Amino acid sequence: MSAEIIDGKALAAAFREQIAEEVNQFKSETNFVPHLTAVLVGDDPASAVYVRNKQRACEKAGIQSTLKRLPAETTEAELISIVEALNADPGVHGILVQLPLPKHVNETAILDVVHPLKDVDAFHPENVGLIVQGRPRYLPCTPYGIQQMILSTKMETAGKHAVILGRSEIVGKPMAMLLIQRGLGADATVTICHSRTQNLKEIVRTADIVIAAIGKPEFVTADMVKPGAVVIDVGINRVDDRLVGDVEFEGVKEVASAITPVPGGVGPMTIAMLLKNTLTAARIQSGSI
Repeated sequence: MSAEIIDGKALAAAFREQIAEEVNQFKSETNFVPHLTAVLVGDDPASAVYVRNKQRACEKAGIQSTLKRLPAETTEAELISIVEALNADPGVHGILVQLPLPKHVNETAILDVVHPLKDVDAFHPENVGLIVQGRPRYLPCTPYGIQQMILSTKMETAGKHAVILGRSEIVGKPMAMLLIQRGLGADATVTICHSRTQNLKEIVRTADIVIAAIGKPEFVTADMVKPGAVVIDVGINRVDDRLVGDVEFEGVKEVASAITPVPGGVGPMTIAMLLKNTLTAARIQSGSI
């Protein structure tokens, strides 16, 4: 029996509709318009698509969206100055620096400059620390979206074994932090696997929840998946003229109980959670929470 396909587009649409209602209510109560500014450096085509999708989602939800597009040769000092100006602008509630940045710019240095209250990606060390302590200001967009997708399958996560492939600061590490907290969609036992992990196939095979975020096309195959597992594919890779994930979809869907497609899975949910964080940021900065 084939797995349930977790429809990220439909799930994200429902979240965006709810967020739009909350935005309208917030505007009427405070006269504040939530405002997200995205900073895009260079001409990476994938980054341009991501930013455009985020802008469209903001507009549909009633959130003001501004794009600061900068040339690839923008220096680190210039970019820091631009971010600091956005920090000081009371009309901007959320700042998103689109990654990756050009090689001559230190990404960590730039992300550290974003004011923690405007850090709607939840990358700033202060926000990461709050997540680790279980008292988050904002939840990181992709992991938060994944958690909501797992909840949509009705799987009871408490006591389950979740295996995460990848230890990035954007997905792997914060995903583990969310799943080990107490509460709904959490209380799991978590293993993070990476390039130095030994017996990786055997470890993945023990997982009730598999989250693949390693950037290797169709790496996770059916023989690596425990029957009935929930499989979340974060990867997006171009192979010839196809977009594929980190999971070999056709094979794994015959073993798993639920699986996300690529595209149309995690991506839309990431954007929905960004909108949610932007509204929260506006609420905090308006003094309404």
